[in-house]
Amino acid sequence: MILLFDIFGFIPFSLIKLVDILLVALLLYQLYMLIKGTNAIRIFIGIAAIYLLWKVVDLLQMELLSEILGKFIGVGVLALIIVFQQEIRRFLIMIGNTRLLRRGKGKWNIFNWKMQVRNVEAIYIKSILKACKNMMQSKTGALIIISREADISQYTLSGQQLDARLSSALLESIFFKNSPLHDGAVIINENRVVAARCVLPITEKEDLPGHFGLRHRAAIGISEISDAISIVVSEETGSLTFVKDGETNYGIGIDELKNFLEKVFAQKT
Repeated sequence: MILLFDIFGFIPFSLIKLVDILLVALLLYQLYMLIKGTNAIRIFIGIAAIYLLWKVVDLLQMELLSEILGKFIGVGVLALIIVFQQEIRRFLIMIGNTRLLRRGKGKWNIFNWKMQVRNVEAIYIKSILKACKNMMQSKTGALIIISREADISQYTLSGQQLDARLSSALLESIFFKNSPLHDGAVIINENRVVAARCVLPITEKEDLPGHFGLRHRAAIGISEISDAISIVVSEETGSLTFVKDGETNYGIGIDELKNFLEKVFAQKT
């Protein structure tokens, strides 16, 4: 293999170069997954096309066009930061949420979640499942956000501050159609309903089902920029949707929601 590369004038092949290629391929794949289904994918394709064109005209020694495209590429990093600021934010959050990078009380936070998460899990699941079941039966629209480790306080401050103990009765009363707090999202953190009527970012994905309204789009949006979990009850159909990391599970039942929540919290143990 080394001889083949040498014949064609390439840099000799080595294991380090193979690892380098695989890492670049992995980064490109993660970038694609972040911008898939959004307007950003078209911008990315356009930038990639300009870069390839620049390489071609440079190879053909078309000096004038190469100089123009070179100046454009020269400011490309700044342009990418501006254009892809949301995607870059999501990428950095994804890296920051890696379990090996988490710290707690001066130690790497790998083993000290078990008892704490089990206590939280029992209250979360019991209260939320009961409220969702009742709201599904009455077709009461709801958007519940469970905050985890990422800071989403800026969205909490956009709503009505409550700081009340989590219960199914409280959730149902908030989303009752005549309640002044029913419009918007409820944000839960550490067994407490922190705020209601919160305004969330809307996803830019274009490949969503036509019946997804603002609640579903907001549920996806907040999960794309943080590790928060979103639960949506449809006002039109009473269907239940679970959203994590921008991925939706539509039309699930209460038992499936219970399994999803248990699985998410079990990942911290």
